[in-house]
Amino acid sequence: MRGIELTPEHPVETVVEQSVAAERAGFDAAFVSHHYNNRDQFGTLAAMAAATDDIDLGPGIANPYETHPVTLASRMATVDEYSGGRGLFGVGPGDASTLSNLGIERDRPLRRVLETFKVARRLWEGERVDHDGTFHASDAALNYAPGRVPVYVGAQGPDMVRMAAKHADGVLFNGAHPRDYEWASERVAEGLAARPDDAGAFDFAGYAPVSVAEDAAAARGQARYPVAFVVGDAPPPLLDRHGIDREAAREVGDAVEAGDFSAAADRVTERMLSAFAIAGRPEAVERQVADLLDYADSFVAAAPLGPDVEAAIPLLGAVLGNSRR
Repeated sequence: MRGIELTPEHPVETVVEQSVAAERAGFDAAFVSHHYNNRDQFGTLAAMAAATDDIDLGPGIANPYETHPVTLASRMATVDEYSGGRGLFGVGPGDASTLSNLGIERDRPLRRVLETFKVARRLWEGERVDHDGTFHASDAALNYAPGRVPVYVGAQGPDMVRMAAKHADGVLFNGAHPRDYEWASERVAEGLAARPDDAGAFDFAGYAPVSVAEDAAAARGQARYPVAFVVGDAPPPLLDRHGIDREAAREVGDAVEAGDFSAAADRVTERMLSAFAIAGRPEAVERQVADLLDYADSFVAAAPLGPDVEAAIPLLGAVLGNSRR
């Protein structure tokens, strides 16, 4: 998979234009990010489905806390049906910092995500479902059955990566540094060792913030914003792996939670930036992506893409094409 993440902080028509440009640039998957303060993720995906022909489409990611998992399964099935079978279900626990703005506690995230897509698979096959776990469903069913939709789990920690490799069709690994991909490849191997024989192929996909431009400084400056979200939600072992001060990371997370994204970006250090984003001129980005593909099977270029998104899309299409091994 050669994928891209598009962010509905822009008007829907703008994101649709970006998806058309991504398809022309050779991307074969487009994910739409979700934060409650942006435009609706699934409404945007439906508009993209109407404007494109071949590119696969899905949430990157949807979380099963704001929306009941059965409803989430129906929304994903709608996109898959409307796009002619081009759906990809990106699902994960979401950002703890932004969920807290809504008074939502991210309780038992691994179980919640696993139960969500297992129930979704049963619904997509036309089953009626009773479920009593991290959420409840009684005699739930869809009035249509799209069939199997590939499931990609958004993951960063060891247990979520292992779970994805055991049960899902792929993982969207939130990382941008070869050290993290080497570590993640070991967790993937552990999960695959317990994977059922009939579970099918598994795709270890990198999912990293990327910012590319001919002006390297401008590209790196733009990357500070998504890095702030990564740092604010990063577990202590991940911070320690890159020698990042935990108190400095907490201050970034506090600014994100307060909604002061400019202050959060200003608190991102060069060490944080190098650990959690790929940014610079096209040739530098190409080298960094190629290093990650020593471990991963495929790659998704996540927001911000660049200081000029429209200019970045064809640059990234070429970069990812050249980085395939």
